[in-house]
Amino acid sequence: MRQLRFAQLRLLSIILLVWLGIFSTTRSVLLLASALDTALGAGDVLRLYTVGLIYDLSFLVYALLPLALYLLLCPRPLWRARWHQGLMRALVALSLFVMLFTALAEWLFWDEFGVRFNFIAVDYLVYSEEVINNVLESYPVYPLLAALALLAVVATWLLRELIDAALRAPLLNPRQRGAVMAAWALLAVGGGLLVGQDFPARSGGNAYQRELAANGPYQFFAAFRNNELDYPQFYATLSETRAGEVLREEVAEPNARFIGSQVMDIRRMIDNPGPEKRLNVVLVIVESLSAKYLGSFGNTKRLTPNLDELRSASLTFTHFYATGTRTDRGLEAITLSVPPTPGRSIVKRIGRESGFASLGQQFRQQGYDVVFLYGGRGYFDNMNAFFGGNGYRIVDQSSVDEVDIHFKNAWGMADEDLYALATKEADADHAAKRPFFLQLMTTSNHRPYTYPEGRIDIPSGQGRAGAVKYTDYAIGRFLAEARGKPWFKDTLFIFTADHTAGSAGKEDLPVANYHIPLFIYAPGLIEAGEHPGLTSQIDLAPTLLGLLHWDYRSTFFGHDVLRKDARPGRALIGNYQHLGLFDGHDLAILSPRRGVRRHDDALHLSEEEHPGLDDPLVQRDIAYYQGASFDFSHGLMAWCAVQPETEQLSGNVENPQPGFAQAMPASPKSTHVSLKK
Repeated sequence: MRQLRFAQLRLLSIILLVWLGIFSTTRSVLLLASALDTALGAGDVLRLYTVGLIYDLSFLVYALLPLALYLLLCPRPLWRARWHQGLMRALVALSLFVMLFTALAEWLFWDEFGVRFNFIAVDYLVYSEEVINNVLESYPVYPLLAALALLAVVATWLLRELIDAALRAPLLNPRQRGAVMAAWALLAVGGGLLVGQDFPARSGGNAYQRELAANGPYQFFAAFRNNELDYPQFYATLSETRAGEVLREEVAEPNARFIGSQVMDIRRMIDNPGPEKRLNVVLVIVESLSAKYLGSFGNTKRLTPNLDELRSASLTFTHFYATGTRTDRGLEAITLSVPPTPGRSIVKRIGRESGFASLGQQFRQQGYDVVFLYGGRGYFDNMNAFFGGNGYRIVDQSSVDEVDIHFKNAWGMADEDLYALATKEADADHAAKRPFFLQLMTTSNHRPYTYPEGRIDIPSGQGRAGAVKYTDYAIGRFLAEARGKPWFKDTLFIFTADHTAGSAGKEDLPVANYHIPLFIYAPGLIEAGEHPGLTSQIDLAPTLLGLLHWDYRSTFFGHDVLRKDARPGRALIGNYQHLGLFDGHDLAILSPRRGVRRHDDALHLSEEEHPGLDDPLVQRDIAYYQGASFDFSHGLMAWCAVQPETEQLSGNVENPQPGFAQAMPASPKSTHVSLKK
């Protein structure tokens, strides 16, 4: 403590203690906001704040390093200059403003996602135009910034005596400055070795408790640095032979024939008996449409009358689960039928996002007009590069004349304008006698929750309920118009979601929060009913191609779930770091540092277990994600436009190695839930 008589250390201590106070206050506010979800005892609270303090200090050692170096190297004459001391006071005020701004941003992020800063926050920084406009439309930004600036100035004034005393104190001599710099360097190295992005996870507690113990700015920079995670380096693995054996058993179907020679190569020829159907397909992916918002799934607020009516006329998948928590994850799963590998989705792996055997490529090979229609600007989330490089023609907000956009917000045009655009594309293709596959991504069900006035009985911008009801309104209007079109009778309409509205919970992967709807609507073609089996987003593509009776070369990790001999369902779910497999009752989770866990009875809050790698559910979990990582890195998901009937690799159809699941003869047509004749 005697060393704090020196000016540089006093000033650093003032800033450090104020920042620690703001961090602790932020943690306390978030804790109070989550009191019903955290269920903390006295020991939990003590551990939370202890871990949080260590995390906060670790961040500050790095964050204050540039300032510490400047203060320690500052020459005496410069330090004593009057203007420089004024600059130091301004620096304290600026640091207070930055930390108050960070605290407010953390609160808003927690309110939206229920977690500290993570990859989503990094993405939001990258796509700043949409995010800034969204924030400006959602919150009174300028009054809030003015209030924060005023608070920073007032706090600096209240600290003026301490600051002035620090500035007047004696300075360290050169030897002392060297010792302090060496000590600071040791703290930085030690913090880097002992404290990492997963530090709160090692302290125990549920997911909420670990998030509360974390430090938001630390998590943000860690996420920025680790936006891709190498699976074999960070996660539990099986031998390639065993992983391939389990994975092939998972994706094997009676109508599939493996054609690859590598142990984890799942490329196969799919034989769907019966005459091929060249029907139009309109696949609508709705932003953030949790199943819990639909009346037909138990919601009592009457937000979705059109979707509830649509369910009664559709083939409905009652236990359909999203793979992730972000739009790019849903697009990845639906388009490529691949599990959510750790780090960035394939959609956003810039420079490596094209050339895949996508759902769009399958339709394109059949002569379809394949179009991705997005209500916003397709550079967001790298959508244009991904879809443009995987067989789609792009139509987004920038493709539309302003006269055709009747309403737009930060994220894009209103859903009704997007559906009008899709109708226009369908009309043009029908006139040209060309079948079409239109894959739509909506935007209206997203903060700031604004939409055209007068459409529904909830005013625009009032919250999620209004956005959901407007989303439902736009779907009803779209289908009403489509029913009058000549192409309607030859079209499959598919409605699903990219992800749910929220995925935070007491567990790292709260399964119930990944539940989304899936309706396939085609009166006269598909009989209405319900498919109760557990289904994943990665199953949508092979199920759709099965309905059309197409033979094709598959790199898909999903199943055709409508086959009467289909395998029992499973869902793959993840959240950037944690990778799960849910079998309908139990959940296995893989985490960095080769963590392996499972929750039995996962739809309810259950105790966490730590099984070995010989656990069958864990092996299935590992096989999917290790296999997806292997296939991505070895180019085994690539598109190769060849005729399925003649495809061979290396001149030979593979003879599977002993222990691999053998392909069965093609099954008769009666084994599939088929389109009506």
